Amino acid sequence: MEWVERLNQSMRYIEEHLTDEIDMEQLGRIACCSAYHFQRMFTYMAGMTLAEYIRKRKMSLAAVDLQGGDSKVIDIAEKYGYSSPTAFNRAFQGVHGIAPSALKGEGVSVKSFPPITFHISVKGAGELNYRIETKEAFRIVGISAPLFQEIGNNFMIVPNMWQKAAGDGTIGKLAGMMDTPPMGLLGVSACNDVEEWRYFIAVSSTKEQGEFEEYIVPASTWAVFPGEGTNQSVQELEQRIVTEWLPDSGYEYANAPDIEVYINPDPADAKYEVWIPVVKSI
Repeated sequence: MEWVERLNQSMRYIEEHLTDEIDMEQLGRIACCSAYHFQRMFTYMAGMTLAEYIRKRKMSLAAVDLQGGDSKVIDIAEKYGYSSPTAFNRAFQGVHGIAPSALKGEGVSVKSFPPITFHISVKGAGELNYRIETKEAFRIVGISAPLFQEIGNNFMIVPNMWQKAAGDGTIGKLAGMMDTPPMGLLGVSACNDVEEWRYFIAVSSTKEQGEFEEYIVPASTWAVFPGEGTNQSVQELEQRIVTEWLPDSGYEYANAPDIEVYINPDPADAKYEVWIPVVKSI
C-alpha cells in the first residue's frame, strides 16, 4: 500500500540522517502531509513521539560506537548532533540508564532500539462511524497559544489552556458567541508548514471578536467521527482513526487544521466529533 510505503520511506530518511539534520518538513513531504500530521500519525502508530524515537535510535548507535573502539565521548556526542557532552550524557543516560563513559568496561548492558518498519495488520476492533463533509472556509473566535514543532512538548500546553479557560470564565463567554456550524466548543490545531503552529479554544461565530482572536479555518473536506465518553476517549478515537481507518480509507491528510468539536464538554460525559482534514489518495 502506497500510504504505508511512504511512511517506511520516511523511516529510511531518518536512518540516513541520524548523524546530520533531520528535516521535519521533509518527513512530511515524503509522507504527503504536513510535519504536524506526520508527527501525530507517528505517535499514534509507534506509541512514542518522533523526537523520542530519533533520540533512541541515535543513542542505540552511539552505544555501538562507544563499545567498538577508542572513540572519545565528546566525538560521539558531536557525531550525533549534540553540542555539548553534558547534553549527550543526559540523553544517553536517559535511554540506557548508565553514563556513556561506563561502556569502557566489559560486561556492561545497554539497550538496542532497531529501526521501525510499518506494516498493516488486521484487527478485530469495533466499527467506526464517520461521514465525509465538504465545508467552505469559516471563521472562529477564541484564544490561542503557540505550539512547539516537536509535538511531544505540547502535551501539557493544551490541557492547561482548557483548565484555565474553564476557570476564568472564557468558556462561558465563548459559548455565548457561538452562532454558526460546527456548533460546539472547538479545539483547533492550526499547524501547517508555512505559519506558526497554534492551538485555539474557540467557537464558530459571525459576532464581533471583542477581546478574542479570530482565525479563518480554510475550506476543506473533512472525515468526521462522532464519539462520547471521557475526554481521554477523544485520544483513543484519534488513535483508532490513524491506525485503523486512515490506512485503508482511500484518503490522506490534507493541509488543514485538525478540529475537535465538543458538543457536550463535560469531562466525565463528553459528546464530541473529531474532524480530520482529508484529500483523496492519488
